[in-house]
Amino acid sequence: MIDILCLGEALIELNQTQSGDGPDGAALYRLGCGGDTSNCAVAAARLGARTAYWTRLGADGFGDVLMARWAAERIDASRVVRDPAAFTGAYVVHHGSDGHRFSYLRQGSAASRMTPLDLPADLFEGVRLLHLSAISQAISQSACDTGFEAIERARAAGALVAYDTNLRQALWPLPRARAVIDAAIAQADIVLPSLDDARLLTGLEAPEAVAAYCLDRGARIVALTLGRDGALIATAERRERIAAFPVEAIDATGAGDAFDGAFLTQYLEHGDPFAAGRFANAAAALSTRGYGAVDPLPLRAEVEALLLASAATRA
Repeated sequence: MIDILCLGEALIELNQTQSGDGPDGAALYRLGCGGDTSNCAVAAARLGARTAYWTRLGADGFGDVLMARWAAERIDASRVVRDPAAFTGAYVVHHGSDGHRFSYLRQGSAASRMTPLDLPADLFEGVRLLHLSAISQAISQSACDTGFEAIERARAAGALVAYDTNLRQALWPLPRARAVIDAAIAQADIVLPSLDDARLLTGLEAPEAVAAYCLDRGARIVALTLGRDGALIATAERRERIAAFPVEAIDATGAGDAFDGAFLTQYLEHGDPFAAGRFANAAAALSTRGYGAVDPLPLRAEVEALLLASAATRA
């Protein structure tokens, strides 16, 4: 049995630690792993979910790094396709006074070459929930088709579908992004947008209006992240804003993915989306304490300790 199967684009990460701290004043970069759905898989695995990952990787050293990371995190990556004719994608994170900026090497990557025919026939057997995102559908037409095929097969197998609307405007025109994401929302049980992305996608400003938009299109649960203002969790019957947890943040890379992994793990455990939202807010806050998308992702004991400390402070 697999609790969460994440599907999409995994990437190698080169994350700038400090500017000018290397020889001759050169910046230093930390080698890591990234890609939003891969980060989500790691976050969920560290919190106790039985997790699997599916993608295409190059038959190269970067692909080996990702496979080793998944093995270390006890993520089942046994069905990942290794492509000898393509490379594993990568990105660089630069940090400055205006926050973090990303540069990507992904055009023509192995992940961008995925097709529906690559999906193993039995990939969704025993899977409770499929998680994917708009980024993985934006990298190519065939990847977009693969995402929709995965949703269809997951639903046919009785699995829930979770979808992060992660918008990268550099990857596709906004009208196409809106059309594809709207279609995915209509087929998802759980939708996980950020407010900034949702405003661009819907033209709506208020978080409550964004949540209603997603629910009206078919989502059962909306977990809308609001940055420093926490999150809004919404169902057809109830809305609740959940405050953020203050921490000394170093790098917010992957915080949204930490939220996704924590939310889905907790929701599958007890079925309460509002309690899952509080847990996910805590996990996302803790994930900002170090550099990179994966290394700072917290363990369950850390999240529970933050929740207990917060409850004690309020009392």
